[in-house]
Amino acid sequence: MKIHIQANYPLIYLLTSEEERALQKIDEVAKELKRKFFVWSETKGLKNYVLEKAEDEKLSDPQNLLEHIRNFDGNGIFVLLDFHEFLNDRTIKRQLKEVSQTLKKSHKTIVLLSPTMNLPIEISKEIVVLDLELPTVLEISETLEKILETLRKQNIISELSPNIREKIVKAGQGLTLNEFRNAIAKSIVTSKELSFKTITDIIDEKKQLIRKTGILEYFSPNDTFSQIGGLKSLKDWLNVRGLAFSDRATAFGIPAPKGLLLVGVQGCGKSLTAKAIASHWKLPLLRLDVGKIFHGFIGSSEANVREVIQLAEATAPCVLWIDEIEKGISGTASSGMTDGGTTSRVISSLTTWLQEKTKPVFVVATANRIELLPPEILRKGRFDEIFFVDLPDFEERKAIFKIHLEKRNRHPKNFDLEFLSKETGGFSGAEIEQAVISGLFEAFREERILETKDVQKAISETVPLSKMMQEQIDYLRNWSVLRARKSS
Repeated sequence: MKIHIQANYPLIYLLTSEEERALQKIDEVAKELKRKFFVWSETKGLKNYVLEKAEDEKLSDPQNLLEHIRNFDGNGIFVLLDFHEFLNDRTIKRQLKEVSQTLKKSHKTIVLLSPTMNLPIEISKEIVVLDLELPTVLEISETLEKILETLRKQNIISELSPNIREKIVKAGQGLTLNEFRNAIAKSIVTSKELSFKTITDIIDEKKQLIRKTGILEYFSPNDTFSQIGGLKSLKDWLNVRGLAFSDRATAFGIPAPKGLLLVGVQGCGKSLTAKAIASHWKLPLLRLDVGKIFHGFIGSSEANVREVIQLAEATAPCVLWIDEIEKGISGTASSGMTDGGTTSRVISSLTTWLQEKTKPVFVVATANRIELLPPEILRKGRFDEIFFVDLPDFEERKAIFKIHLEKRNRHPKNFDLEFLSKETGGFSGAEIEQAVISGLFEAFREERILETKDVQKAISETVPLSKMMQEQIDYLRNWSVLRARKSS
C-alpha cells in the first residue's frame, strides 16, 4: 500500500475487517511520507487521525466530503470508512471519478476501507484493490507479549514456557488480532491461565472464523493411511513428501511440496486420502467448496478466491482439500459469454497461486471427470504430481474387506476374504464397504452374527459403478496411461 500511495494512486480500495489495525498501518505510512492523515465516517464526519479533531460537521455528507478533498490544499491521505454503501449512487460515482482525475496531479490519496467488495464498473478502472494481509507471526507474537504483560501486572499469570508460547502463536496464525485477543480472553476466563487448553480455544476460534466464510471448512480428521486399502505407490510418495515440512528439510534446500491431483474412479479413496494426509502429517485440513466461490455480487467471486488464499496461507502449514474440483471450475471456454469472464478470472487467480505459492499449503485436489478440467489446471508446475486411482485389485480388495470388518468390531479371520475378494471384481472401495454394511443389516434382522454369506448376498445384489459407467472409466484409464502415475 505504501508504494501505491507514494506513486500517487488517487483511489485505493482496501479490503479488510480489521479497521483499527488498517488505520494504524496507514498512520505509519502517512508519518513516513510526511502526509496529513484524515479518517471519515458518516456518523463522525472527517477527523484528523493524529489530533482526533473534527474538520467540519457538514463533511458527514459524502458529496461535501469529496468536494472538500478536491479543494484540500496540501498532501493528505483520506480514509473513508464504509464508503462502499454510497457507491451505488450515480452522483457519488460520477463525483468520485472526477475527483480521482484531480488527485492524479496532487499528493492526495483516497482510501476506501471496507470489509466487503462493492466496486461499480464505472470506477473500476480508476481504482486499485488491495487486501490487508492477515497478521504475521511477529505481530501475533507482539500482541501475545502485550497481553502477557497486562496479565502479569494483574497477577493473573506468571511466565509462560517457550514451548506453549510458540504453540499459541502458531495456532493464532489465520486469525485477526481481535480474534486472537478474544480467544486468549476466553481461555483466561475458563481456565484462569494460559496453557495447552489455550491452543484448543484458539483453534476453536479459527474453526468459527473459517466456518463464517461459507466457502472453507475446517476439519480435524482422524483417518489414517492404515484405513485406506492399497494405494501403496501413492502412500510411499506421500511419506517422502511429508518429510519436507521439517526445519531440517528446509535447511537442506528442499522446497515445500505444492500438492497433488488425484484423478480416478468414484469411491476409490480419493477423498479419504486427502483426510489421511492431514492426519498423517499432523496438519490442519481446510476443505474448499469451489462451487460456493461463485455467488453474490459482481466482483465477489474474485474476492472470495483472495479470501481463501489469504486464510490458507495464514493457516500454513496446512492441507487444502479441493474435492471434485471439476464441478466447480468447468465452463472456462464459455465464461466470457455466460458470466462476463468471472469463471476465467477465478481459475486464473487459482492456477497462478498454485504455480507461484511459496507458503507451505499442500493442495490435494480430486477429480472424477478429467475431461471437464481446463488444460491450465493440468499443466506441470500446478501440482507436484498427478496420480490415477483405479479400482482395487484382488489383494487390495482383501485389504479393504479387512479394514471395514475390523472397523465394525468383526475379526477378519472369521470370514472367507479370498472368496469375497474374488466375488467383488470391478467393485470400488465404497461399494465393498456398503456390502459389509448391508450384510450387517441382514444379520441384525435375523438376530445372529455376521457371516460371509451375508456379505456375499449383498455383493450379488449390487451392480457396480464399473459396469454402469464402463465407457467413462475406460476413458479415464486410457487418459492416465501417459499422463498420470499409478497410485497402486
